[in-house]
Amino acid sequence: MISKGTTIRQAEEMKRAFAARSTPALIGNLDTIVTTLQIGAMLLPVTINDRGSSPTCYLCCPSVAYIDYAREELRNLAESPATKRAMDGLLRLAAPLMRATGFDHQVQPNNWLMATNIGCALGVAEIHEVTRQLLISYPDMAIVWRSLNDVSDAQTLASFRASGYELYPARQVYLFDCRNESVRVHRDERRDMLLLAQPDFSIVEHRDIARTDFERIEALYAKLYLQKYTYLNPQYSALWLQQMHEAGILHFYGLRNRNGHLDGIVGFFDRDDAMSAPVVGYDTTIDMTAGLYRRLMAIGLRRARERRLLFNMSAGASAFKRNRGGVAAIEYSAIYNRHLSWKSRAAATFVRAILQKIGIPIMRNYRL
Repeated sequence: MISKGTTIRQAEEMKRAFAARSTPALIGNLDTIVTTLQIGAMLLPVTINDRGSSPTCYLCCPSVAYIDYAREELRNLAESPATKRAMDGLLRLAAPLMRATGFDHQVQPNNWLMATNIGCALGVAEIHEVTRQLLISYPDMAIVWRSLNDVSDAQTLASFRASGYELYPARQVYLFDCRNESVRVHRDERRDMLLLAQPDFSIVEHRDIARTDFERIEALYAKLYLQKYTYLNPQYSALWLQQMHEAGILHFYGLRNRNGHLDGIVGFFDRDDAMSAPVVGYDTTIDMTAGLYRRLMAIGLRRARERRLLFNMSAGASAFKRNRGGVAAIEYSAIYNRHLSWKSRAAATFVRAILQKIGIPIMRNYRL
């Protein structure tokens, strides 16, 4: 469990990191300003993005998240070419509409610059107060909260709706919830644990990750998330990964081969009773029979069980996650835009309708 004092220190460390260096030196494809916001006893990191910085990494740019990244994800519809072509055409037509929402001109609280943030449980009174503060400081910007899902964040989503926010479906994620009761050990997880116990790779604990490992960690992450998936993913540098490790924001576990070479890495992000794994990487040139990804995810499942946490396994690899007990949930962004122009609000209404009527059924039907 992460204490409020720890969160305050970590938010301050993150702000200092971005004040000391240019943003691209830390995350290569990101342009943003990082500051902090006090909410009661909490201190949260906040990113600020002017429309002039768009397009940038999807962490701070909804048009890239909803249009560019979605087009990349169409590769998952390879078995349905007609649907793939139709969706590509729809996304091309929707691009100007998405830009017209003004959401790229935004302030984003609780943005730890992870693909899967962990939401903070806020009530209506707290949301009203933080919204009031942000409207005073950033009167022409949309207010965006990412990574809230309809299973573990249901009450928080209801509070955002009651506070005048609209909910925009983003993707389907998978949750492995060990908070209140033991999750049944599925056959595939049992096999993964047996694989993890094999002597050909040893597990490197968080405390044993050395400064000299971070260039390799950057390379392993890039092999999977950038080279195999898409360069639209956050381009984390070794420097940023090291700073997040030293600040205790990311907890790294690795796999070393018999020669001591680091061939797999996973970084966990913890908040309250939840965790995610926003940094995963392995040497993709090693034969798939080694099961490096299976081993890394097994570390996460075991960690969630031992600490009684909800493991947000994020999106993608849906069959893999379902076969290990992952439960699907729709992730949303909560966005406040009542103060923006009527043109922006009208565009946003159309975008939300498209996401609800077309986006959610596709996520569920194709288990994206």
